Amino acid sequence: MFIASRLYRHPLMINLLAGSAAFLAYASMYAFRKPFTAASFDGLHVGGIDYKVWLVIAQVFGYMLSKVRGITWIAEIQRQHRARTLVCLIGFSWIALLGFALIPAPWNIPFLFLNGLPLGMVWGVIFGYLEGRRGTEMMGACMCASFIVGSGVVKSVGMWLMVHWHVSEFWMPFTTGLLFIAPLCLAVWVLEHLPAPDAADVAARSVRLPMDAATRRAFLARFLPGIAMIVMAYVALTITRDFRDNFAAEIWSDLGHGGDASVFTETEAPIAVAVLIITAFTMIVRNNLRALMLNHVLIFGGFSIAVLATWMHNHAMIDPLGWIGLSGFGLYLAYVPYNATFFERMLATFRVGGNVGFIMYIADSSGYMGSVAIILVKEFGGMHLSWASFYAQTVMTLSGIGMLITLVSALYFYEKARRARLSVPVAAAA
Repeated sequence: MFIASRLYRHPLMINLLAGSAAFLAYASMYAFRKPFTAASFDGLHVGGIDYKVWLVIAQVFGYMLSKVRGITWIAEIQRQHRARTLVCLIGFSWIALLGFALIPAPWNIPFLFLNGLPLGMVWGVIFGYLEGRRGTEMMGACMCASFIVGSGVVKSVGMWLMVHWHVSEFWMPFTTGLLFIAPLCLAVWVLEHLPAPDAADVAARSVRLPMDAATRRAFLARFLPGIAMIVMAYVALTITRDFRDNFAAEIWSDLGHGGDASVFTETEAPIAVAVLIITAFTMIVRNNLRALMLNHVLIFGGFSIAVLATWMHNHAMIDPLGWIGLSGFGLYLAYVPYNATFFERMLATFRVGGNVGFIMYIADSSGYMGSVAIILVKEFGGMHLSWASFYAQTVMTLSGIGMLITLVSALYFYEKARRARLSVPVAAAA
């Protein structure tokens, strides 16, 4: 018992435990959010629009509203309420999936809205356990790997249930969630028993505290131009990544891989491993400003890879599997730093005594507004493109914009940090 206790207190062991538990918790959340996207609901239309499109719009709209509410709610949440909050949020979403199964189509569409409504706040609750530590990059990278693996795995599980166990498309989401309740509870238990950040963590990364209204206003006033740029780049990423994720089945069908359950996991697992390793290694950069600049490099590089992969596919230089895999790697290489390390290092660079959740939820809520908008444009804007073609055009346009914004953002934060350093001696002398 003594040896186990000593290991549990070792920083590396804490990093591994926290990262693994966060990965499992967030991957389990995907079992309540994404399985329905593996179904095609062929032949169902509402108002001349594909029934599945209505489902995606309903869930993403609920998820978006959850992100908007999370701007203040996550910023203010207290440490002792996290575990109970997680259970309640995901429990509500699971009950909504039961309603989706029991109520016939199309009257069950609102239950997907209710399903998405609590899930947008899960990220903030989980990341609250991880932030403000010297190992936050490793932990956050593990958690963010679940964005990639979790979504692919639960869609594979959902398709497996339909093909091999003959579970209907309507009961499949609820059944998939049932399979992930035990892993979720285990992960929450581990997170709840993690030790708090120690003095060395606070010295390296700054103390993390709930943010009241006055603190939030002061934070926005201090960083408004940078936050605006972050939000614009993140909106571009969220639109593209979320479209790829929500309509993966349709994109694969366009590319000749429809009905293949394994394709979701086969393309996403290598991406998750590569992005996890790259992001986690930013932990070795001790200087917070240098790490913040490195995050800009990763984001710019991710956008560039997505553009290059799409250009190569458009010119028949790589096959569809390579295109979806490589473009996905680029998008996640840009997306994961925002969710794992970018804001962590931003707060540490400027010694801000707040929390990551506040700024992350400003970006996230804006991103999912964009995600809803792009789906509406695709369906109601008179565009007659296939899912794969629309994805390709979205990647080329929004990633190009994201590259430009990322360059300007890097210049802004570097100059702001430089001026802050120069002002310290003056303030001290005064």
